Amino acid sequence: MVNTKHPWKAWLYLSPAIVLLLIFTLWPIINTVVMAFQEGYSIQQASKGKEFEFGLDNFAYVIEYRGFLTCLKNTILLCVLTVPISTMLALLIAVCLNSIKPLQKFLQTIFFLPYVTNSIAIGMVFAAMFNVVGTVSAKEPIIQTWGIINNIIMFFGGEPVNWINAGSEYWANIFVLTVYIVWNALPFKILVLLGGLQSVNKQYYDAAKIDSTPKWRVFTKITVPLLSPMIAYVVITGFIGGFKEYSSIVGIFGEKMGPPGAMGKPLNTMVGYIYDSISRQQGRASAAALILFGIIFVVTMINLYVSKKKTHY
Repeated sequence: MVNTKHPWKAWLYLSPAIVLLLIFTLWPIINTVVMAFQEGYSIQQASKGKEFEFGLDNFAYVIEYRGFLTCLKNTILLCVLTVPISTMLALLIAVCLNSIKPLQKFLQTIFFLPYVTNSIAIGMVFAAMFNVVGTVSAKEPIIQTWGIINNIIMFFGGEPVNWINAGSEYWANIFVLTVYIVWNALPFKILVLLGGLQSVNKQYYDAAKIDSTPKWRVFTKITVPLLSPMIAYVVITGFIGGFKEYSSIVGIFGEKMGPPGAMGKPLNTMVGYIYDSISRQQGRASAAALILFGIIFVVTMINLYVSKKKTHY
């Protein structure tokens, strides 16, 4: 511990960051909780001096909203699909990168590029890759181009798929979103797992090599257990990020949150519902945000409980 005769200096140096945290983090959180319990709260009406009663009407409205289950289903489905896939792929890629010495730094940079690229821009690129230019919903479709992905499928003898255009099916849309979210989530997870691999004591691998242990057994009995704290971390942060998914859907499908011509917003998520409600009913948006916080909190606690039993420190 560092002893000092002038602790006020430390507080002075920290004061700009503390002030910013109080203004832009703590106060919005408190304000969100207060607005969530003010029935029918809206900034427009509050600015006119209207007072609101405290109650649970905002929460009841959000839960009874006919699109709530759709938003919740899409959010949970994307989490369940993307987090395990991205974690397993990141672990395999990290192990492969750790065994490649000459081009390791270069490949790390290549794999990390998506993490520092704007997610909306990446979504637009993915939309262009899966897009079919032409009329695909007519009885006699006129196709100008099937898109990059469909061209690859047809090159290997497969049938083209209507991924994101008008008339596309829900599961085709989910597949595109899953591919994009997994690809976008890989860089951070690879970086964390690769850092953990490089800190593992090499004596374990030397001992396994002397015993002629098969590589798959080395992976399952040495690599995975020693990386379990990092794996638990990327799984927990993956679920937290997955429940906040929104920008990927906007990047691919736009603000309509679904293919052209679809009724409502078939691919909307909890965060999408919150953004939709902010401009009209801030109280309901705050209630939805607290509900989402509660879901994330419960899932995180479950992950921590499970990882506590499976993690080796």
